[in-house]
Amino acid sequence: MKKKNKHFKSGFAAIIGMPNVGKSTLLNAIVGQKIAIISDKPQTTRNKILAVYSTDEEQIIFTDTPGIHKPHNKLGQYMVNAAASSMDDTDVLIFVVDASRRIQDTEREIVKSIDKTGLPCILVLNKVDLMRKEELLPVIADYSSMYGFDSIVPISAKTNDGVDILLHDIEEYLEEGPEFYDPETVTDQPEKQIAAEIIREKMLWLLDKEVPHGVAIEITKMQEKPKITNIYATIYCEKASHKGIIIGKNGDMLKKIGTMARGDIEKMLDKKAYLELWVKVKPDWRNSDYLIKNFGLKNE
Repeated sequence: MKKKNKHFKSGFAAIIGMPNVGKSTLLNAIVGQKIAIISDKPQTTRNKILAVYSTDEEQIIFTDTPGIHKPHNKLGQYMVNAAASSMDDTDVLIFVVDASRRIQDTEREIVKSIDKTGLPCILVLNKVDLMRKEELLPVIADYSSMYGFDSIVPISAKTNDGVDILLHDIEEYLEEGPEFYDPETVTDQPEKQIAAEIIREKMLWLLDKEVPHGVAIEITKMQEKPKITNIYATIYCEKASHKGIIIGKNGDMLKKIGTMARGDIEKMLDKKAYLELWVKVKPDWRNSDYLIKNFGLKNE
């Protein structure tokens, strides 16, 4: 692919870190729209999500990874493998931590992994909006004592504070190169996948802790019409009791999930959407290689 101009720069950046530190919020803030779902429950992201940030001078291709954690099933192992593989074929690592909480043991292990890669790494101290300024310096000192990060950037992905500084620092690790993607492209995720993830996000917001982690969403049909897109989706859960919770009394919970999801899907599609949801039970699907792949969660 030809270079856009003589000094056009491009490169790849992998966003890594523990669950619930704000990686997806950061990615959405960078590209200016929702492509990764957000929840205060850990392990929200299941796939590596590619996002593209383009200007007239540069293009940065980001991967947002599942949070690195101790896996409890085959789905969890897939998520950890996806996060680890994101460190391959990248120019700079973006290690995101929640600055408002103490350093976790897993984060110390991540730092050891970073050291082994030999790649430049920018430490992003997220959620500084939850802290007083004087609390930040000891956090910076603690992380600096662990590793010689190439750059340390305090940000609030939620308020967009400091994101421009982070982008400027990432530029230092780009080289003159091609425009890998059309400048209008913001993600490699198909609309079906984003729609499914939006539905799952609303379930994470509305349901008890265990239920949404045991669900998978399959978009069985997406029918484009001039003024509306018809979407038919099946929610798979692991237990019959979970099915009852998802549907709710008189179908109220399922209606609430559908209404909230439809609003975000319409923003994504920039047109009206009709959304029909069904709920089915698939026992222990998170330990089935076949079902994990069938739900689009495993790449060959």
